[in-house]
Amino acid sequence: MSLKEKIVAHRKKTFKKHYKVGLCLSGGGAKGFAHMGAFKAFEEYGITFDAVAGTSAGSLFGALYCSGLKYEDMYKLTGDIKDSDFRHNKLKFLPSNMDALASTIENIFPYKKLEDLKIPLYVVAVDIRSGKEIHFSNGDLIPILTGSCAIPGIFVPVRYKNMVLVDGGVCNNVPADVLRDEGCDFVITVDCNCARGSGTNSNSIFTQFTTTVGIMMANNSKNGKNLSDIIICPDMRRYKSLKIISKNDMIEEGYRATKELMPEIENLFMGKYRKR
Repeated sequence: MSLKEKIVAHRKKTFKKHYKVGLCLSGGGAKGFAHMGAFKAFEEYGITFDAVAGTSAGSLFGALYCSGLKYEDMYKLTGDIKDSDFRHNKLKFLPSNMDALASTIENIFPYKKLEDLKIPLYVVAVDIRSGKEIHFSNGDLIPILTGSCAIPGIFVPVRYKNMVLVDGGVCNNVPADVLRDEGCDFVITVDCNCARGSGTNSNSIFTQFTTTVGIMMANNSKNGKNLSDIIICPDMRRYKSLKIISKNDMIEEGYRATKELMPEIENLFMGKYRKR
């Protein structure tokens, strides 16, 4: 019996009866393609999760995962995605509306409601009307996902019901706490933007703005990392959050980083992991 078969057999026999494991997916814009590399590695080893929580890009790729799609199907669905499928500006320096992303989501996902997904997904956004962090587990897929991705100053906020939604990373960029609150005994986190908050020497106002946002998100990521049992941290420093560059390389980096930690992940799923 292969290692993958042993993990699957063991979990079906004992592990799932005792433990609930969640997958936490960070924000990171275009760097979120690294999440797909992690999915590829999980699939190869027969590793599945009981629930997923995602912020911003993590919510988008989390929705793909929770749709029950295999990696190859995800890759085909996202193969032709380009920058204009996420963002378009008639005037360069004004925030982009979310129409392009909404249309992309509608074309990719077979589901219209969060609660219709095959695996529970918790999407984090912020309602700037109330100033509160919102966790969605049901409701309309398109406005919830686009709202979670609406980076202030880059995208126009998304109106949904009585809320005005912006990027969940404003409050919680690594939402491991959401999974703990939902009863997960273990949480594995994929942080596709570990270098956030590293600062800049640039005098560009735009760069200073995005760096400031990164510093803010780095600080609100600390709690989620502390609540994670295993943190997968692809090296995404050479990629940009607001521009799709070398999608295949980003996927490969997510795959490499996940494979590197696979001994720890295997131990967790074989019941041999010791909580920190």
